[in-house]
Amino acid sequence: MNVNLSFRLLKRVFTCFTLISLITACESIQAQQITDQQSKVIFGASNGEITEQGSVRTYYIYTPKSYSYSRPMPLVLVFHGDDGSGRSISNVSRFNELAEQKGFIVVYPDGIDHKWSLRKNGKRNIDDISFVNNLLNHLQQVRNIDNRRIYATGFSRGGILTQALTCQLSDKIAAFASVAGSLPMRVEQTCQPLLPVSMLMINGTNDQSVHYQGDEKTQKGALVSIPEVVNFWRDHNQCPTYAANDVAFALDNAGSSNRVKSYSYSGCSAGSEVLELAVVNGGHLWYGGTSNDKDINKFNKNLGLDSTQVIWNFFERHTLPPVPSKSIS
Repeated sequence: MNVNLSFRLLKRVFTCFTLISLITACESIQAQQITDQQSKVIFGASNGEITEQGSVRTYYIYTPKSYSYSRPMPLVLVFHGDDGSGRSISNVSRFNELAEQKGFIVVYPDGIDHKWSLRKNGKRNIDDISFVNNLLNHLQQVRNIDNRRIYATGFSRGGILTQALTCQLSDKIAAFASVAGSLPMRVEQTCQPLLPVSMLMINGTNDQSVHYQGDEKTQKGALVSIPEVVNFWRDHNQCPTYAANDVAFALDNAGSSNRVKSYSYSGCSAGSEVLELAVVNGGHLWYGGTSNDKDINKFNKNLGLDSTQVIWNFFERHTLPPVPSKSIS
């Protein structure tokens, strides 16, 4: 073999070996940085931020005392309604208390100007679907998250955002739950999730903000009726046509006409599930949550529905399927 050719071959081998070594070293450094970040954890409540689309985005996070960076833990995202904040919905829902008891991390993102945008257009030019996706990537750097047990829930506009997330993040989020939320008509028309979607919906039949029977189709930002949304998810998941109907969660206390009807569809594709809880005569609120309104507290006491506990019970039943391993040919 020609000496010059041999030298060139050796030089290429050495170059490739050097590149592989550099890549391996970089991956090792990155893994060590992630481990270092995960080991520097503030237990209990704290605040965090990321830079997203040129803006500093903030979130409120609760890490239970049982968390260990050496063991993956489930994550629950909770989205506030319009004019709310991560901290305000944490106070109402009391997810922190349940997170400490059950052992999961809960994160409450903050919308810009206390609002959520479902697509990047108009004056706000904000895409909160993209923000949530990037937030998940960030949280996986600072906490050891169980990637098969990530969940999302929200109230009012946060519940609408939760519904919209299903269309693009069904491969990252194992189950969804909306309280006083629905699916926008324009989102429903283009929504094609990659995977079956496990969805829990809690809605009041007398909600004056998110109407149980939906909005006029010509209305700007019109929402689909709750029964139609349930059917949308049932069809997508190829659920059986029957449901266990009219299961009362609360008794008629002192002649109260308030009760909860349950419509449950299980045995759907890939173990997915659709569950609707319809609060008869219920309004626009997080049922069972804290409130400064005496009438709401009285209503909740008579009703006996704890939305936070019901949502976690629903989430616990669902995990993302494992990612198929790539075969080596």
